[in-house]
Amino acid sequence: MVDEIHHEQSNHIPETPSDDSYYLEGSKSRASELVFLLKVMWEFFQGFRVLHFIGPCITVFGSARFKEDHKYYKLTQDVGKALVKKKFAVMTGGGPGIMEAANRGAREGSGQSVGATIILPLENTPNPYMDKWVSFNYFFVRKYLLFKYSYGFVVMPGGVGTMDELFETLTLIQTKKIKDFPVVLMGVEFYTPLKNMLSAMADAGTIDRSDLDLVLLTDSVEEAANYIEKIVGERFKLHKRYKIKPSKLLGEV
Repeated sequence: MVDEIHHEQSNHIPETPSDDSYYLEGSKSRASELVFLLKVMWEFFQGFRVLHFIGPCITVFGSARFKEDHKYYKLTQDVGKALVKKKFAVMTGGGPGIMEAANRGAREGSGQSVGATIILPLENTPNPYMDKWVSFNYFFVRKYLLFKYSYGFVVMPGGVGTMDELFETLTLIQTKKIKDFPVVLMGVEFYTPLKNMLSAMADAGTIDRSDLDLVLLTDSVEEAANYIEKIVGERFKLHKRYKIKPSKLLGEV
């Protein structure tokens, strides 16, 4: 019996507060919870410092897996260029694929290109087309900042992460937690089944029929950019908003 206990203990890998998953496994010690709180606060602080003076952003979501020769990569480049021509900064998750393409298009269009990257074991290098970026350990901090600084969203084809971002965006708008920001799905062939599913939800009464109007589905870069410009201009009057200037005293310049 002693030998069995010793064997189990010798093969046990202790969890430590440095392991992010540690905080997602129920209650911990008070000290551990305080460490977690301080780490989250620090990530928010870093995000505010980097992104605060960027100006109105449009966030582009999409798959990290598309390569440079893929049609959606090229389409996203054009989206990035079109958005900066409308005087928006382009924000992404800062990774490869669609994110890289959007940042690249913004850079090529001589506009602001920024990112909020996530630190992952297999995907850890920010794409090279960003002027500024900030890296996070926690998805929820990153997602909050992508929403906070954005006045519209372009959702390119993507996987589970992209669907998570899309549906959280729609949920926040639907429940009035954020205002009615424009949401554009790019890729008619890819997203038609999703539109059909949303229509089926409306038929079943699980969402309102008016919720279908929260999303524009198109393949046209021009239509997408004009739609975002029109909605943002009408609803948020950005040219009239008070703009905070960086402070030299606080090291913001």
